[in-house]
Amino acid sequence: MSGASAGTLRAYFELVRAPAVLTVLGDTLAGGAAAGHPVGGRRLALPLASACLYAGGMALNDYADRGIDAVERPERPIPSGRISPERALGAAAALTVLGLALSVVGGGRRSLAVGAPLAAAIWSYDLAAKRHPVPAVLTMGACRALDVLMGAGTADLRRALPAAAALGGHTVAVTALSRGEVNGTSTTTAAGAAAATALVSASVLAGAPRSWRGGLPVLAAVGAYAARCAPAQVEAALDPAARNALEATKRGIRAMVPLQAALAFRHGSTAAGLAIAAVDVLGKVLRARSARGTEREMSES
Repeated sequence: MSGASAGTLRAYFELVRAPAVLTVLGDTLAGGAAAGHPVGGRRLALPLASACLYAGGMALNDYADRGIDAVERPERPIPSGRISPERALGAAAALTVLGLALSVVGGGRRSLAVGAPLAAAIWSYDLAAKRHPVPAVLTMGACRALDVLMGAGTADLRRALPAAAALGGHTVAVTALSRGEVNGTSTTTAAGAAAATALVSASVLAGAPRSWRGGLPVLAAVGAYAARCAPAQVEAALDPAARNALEATKRGIRAMVPLQAALAFRHGSTAAGLAIAAVDVLGKVLRARSARGTEREMSES
């Protein structure tokens, strides 16, 4: 691969936030576990559907924010000139269509019936809702909840609603914090996020199996979830500066993975829980490699 081609590929990976895509793979696994669906076969296409829809949303986000990013984040692919706005919009559309097609492969019309509103919510968020605080937070929470429900399908929505509410509620808190990444958040917002983490943790533990064998994985996953995001949220509440809001947001996004695992274990799907845990390990490895690469680049400059 030529240097120019490799650079373009890296730019697209950056556009769609490739490492963050890992945080949505467990949504449909958690939803499927709540609905009693086994892991495997055609249903393995559903996490890929989530990944495509998420990546498409990220590309659309940068297309919609290209004017703001030119001032606040000029290093991003569009304002830096590495990807044109037209290509970013095309990538967003193509990934959305691919995500919907994969939802049909994985769950048929019952999953598509949830995937289509999910895609509409993603595009509504990026093109309109994100400009207004309350609609932005609620729409993003709805996107995550719908992604969980896509794993259940319309025939089993009721059984998956608690799992969707847990991940949707966590997403609402993280999204509210994320709005302070540039100019800082507020003590109330950060404290509310920490309270949401406690509430979500308690709700998941409340439905955990009572046996030692069944309850221990849930307890461990919930502990990992809370430990990953709560300290940064408390720090942001004590000092609501932009840097702390950004750190709490990043940790909140990463904490979605152990929360997904906790929900899968809670509903008795060891296979789904272990698969999500493997995704979490992969994410840590990729972040560590990325950090080492950044250090090498800085030392050579």
